[in-house]
Amino acid sequence: MPFFTPIERTFVESISGLVYCNPFLPIRIDLERTLLAGEFEHAEPVWSGGSLNPAERANVIRLQSIAEALCQSMLQRIQQGIKPTGKEALLYEDLVLYVLYYRHHPTFEQMIRQNKPARAESTFNALKLELNRHLTAPGIRAISDAEVAHLMACFFQIRRSFEQIFTTIVGASLPMARLRAAIWQSVFTHDMRRYRRSLFDKTGDYTTLVVGPSGTGKELVARAIALSRYIPYDLSKHTFTDARHTSFFPLNLSALSPTLIESELFGHRRGAFTGAVDDREGWLELCGPMGTVFLDEIGELDPAIQVKLLRVLQARTFQRIGDTRELAFRGKIIAATNRDLDREIESGAFRRDFYYRLCADIIVTPSLREQINGSENELRTLVRYIAQRLLPDEFEHLSDEVMTNIARHLGADYDWPGNFRELEQCVRNVLIRGEYRRARTPTKVDGGLVSMFKTGEATADKVLSAYCHHVYGLTGTYDAAARRLGLDRRTVRARTLAHDERLRARSTET
Repeated sequence: MPFFTPIERTFVESISGLVYCNPFLPIRIDLERTLLAGEFEHAEPVWSGGSLNPAERANVIRLQSIAEALCQSMLQRIQQGIKPTGKEALLYEDLVLYVLYYRHHPTFEQMIRQNKPARAESTFNALKLELNRHLTAPGIRAISDAEVAHLMACFFQIRRSFEQIFTTIVGASLPMARLRAAIWQSVFTHDMRRYRRSLFDKTGDYTTLVVGPSGTGKELVARAIALSRYIPYDLSKHTFTDARHTSFFPLNLSALSPTLIESELFGHRRGAFTGAVDDREGWLELCGPMGTVFLDEIGELDPAIQVKLLRVLQARTFQRIGDTRELAFRGKIIAATNRDLDREIESGAFRRDFYYRLCADIIVTPSLREQINGSENELRTLVRYIAQRLLPDEFEHLSDEVMTNIARHLGADYDWPGNFRELEQCVRNVLIRGEYRRARTPTKVDGGLVSMFKTGEATADKVLSAYCHHVYGLTGTYDAAARRLGLDRRTVRARTLAHDERLRARSTET
């Protein structure tokens, strides 16, 4: 006699799909719709925003109630001597895991909000008792204490990851839904069943590269991944070996000289260089097995340091500056850039072998223009999110003011060259000044250069510098100007600053 009726089997197969699917893809909502049929309440195609809307919460609660009842019915069937075998046993176990995850969901939520390692002996004991009751006692399969501890860690990680991604990566547009799904996949891979079996403690070996325009939240993506990593449950102390609040080490490479970057990353021995008065641990040494070093603006990295980091990625070892002792790097590296690395490689500024050590896992952050294209309410959603953080008591009124300002001064087709970062400044400007107009540098070519055009005295160097300055004034950022001109960002910046210097010198002379 089959363990499941045909209807029950179809239901449990869908529950199994829910257990291991990416919750930020449309399949999650589609499976809920299939499982609940006529009881399903209308919801958005994907989970988005900053909180689940009432309909989505209702669907989750209703589905948990049905799954709980079915799980109890299956247990009674087992006690009557009808046991699942083969594929049925796997499906039954997935049903049990789904029920237990949501049964203990409030406890894991509370643990997330604690500011110290979470002690969870009572939850461990309850989970062990329930697993033994549903799986071990009826002879489905044995569950060891180590497996219960691993399941605790997986449940805790799933809840933390959802919280991190859902609350920090806002927006209801399809590009942002894809971004949330990509982050989830970066954490758990595309096969969560395999992740749970054998990959949970190995993903730190794989580097993640986040690419996208400036101001699109690359550090938010890196932080979400870093704070979503697997944290083991310590059976001897009955606590999670929690290092969430000291596990993210961000370093902006464009803001530091090569010497300081080396010191920050690798550390140094006393006397290694002028100013090294003490031994110092670098980020690579301080970063533990669950930690993450975030290298922002990796495209700016000096080639000599690229070679040293290549060794870290290949051999997972490094040396402090001025030391010969080998140290092990045990954490994960996430890098980010707004550069076109293919172009950087072709120009010789970025090592090809280094790139191939970075690109095992690539996430692309969409521009603000891509987010709001085809999404009528997306801009207002993002404005409301920013306004709520700045002025919780009056955010609706502030949102209306900002949207009115955008319509009046910028227009619906505005490119938002500064992306989300610019939108934040737009909201702040309206809050403080009552309006926001895009900051421009003068775009009119100065009269002196025009006269040189007419007389033929303008050099190619001056023409290029003046035009870079002009396009930078039109676009508002060096990156946007570089894309429009087909030049490297550093070239555009250098030429623009050179032209500014000429203008200042001329002003001083007069």
